[in-house]
Amino acid sequence: KAIGASVDLSDESSVDAFIDGVVKDHGRIDILVNNAVLREGMADLEQCTVEGWEKAQKVNSTGLMLITKRTIMYMKEQKDGSIINISSIQGVRGPRFVVYEGTDMSSGLNYTYDKWGMIGLTKWVANKYGKYNIRCNSISPGGYIAQEKPEFESFYGNYKKLTPLGRFADDDDIKGPVVFLASQASKYITGDNIMLDGGWTSW
Repeated sequence: KAIGASVDLSDESSVDAFIDGVVKDHGRIDILVNNAVLREGMADLEQCTVEGWEKAQKVNSTGLMLITKRTIMYMKEQKDGSIINISSIQGVRGPRFVVYEGTDMSSGLNYTYDKWGMIGLTKWVANKYGKYNIRCNSISPGGYIAQEKPEFESFYGNYKKLTPLGRFADDDDIKGPVVFLASQASKYITGDNIMLDGGWTSW
């Protein structure tokens, strides 16, 4: 059974109402996957503004904290739960700006900052709440695209050359590890960060 819901991650009351509603309707909450990201305001360092930076952080950092905090409250009561945070290769390595050569693309400072922070939060939560049988792990995908677009051809070529498997991740690549971490097959794994990058970080 799947249901749709709207939540403002930058608003604590909205987050609390959302999680409370899940528990009210289903009796418990077993899995939380944190995958939301606000790209608005992301920019290179010299183009960063306080307004843009804080707007992104309100969702990507504060929102992550708020929804994890509310979910943990219920998972502690039931003494069980799995939290899965979707980070990035840029949460493990700095961006390789060479892949953007020949394009007008770049990688915002905010994004790298957020994804490193997410992995730190993952390990903190895992260590703090393991005694309640709550697991917290992260997944760090490499480049992902649903469909290639001609205007980004240079970027695609640059990226694939630096990836041993020679391609981008797709939906199926990401679904498998998420299902694994949500299941009892991973019941002894916590505080880990799984690289899902086609070998990008093996260099």
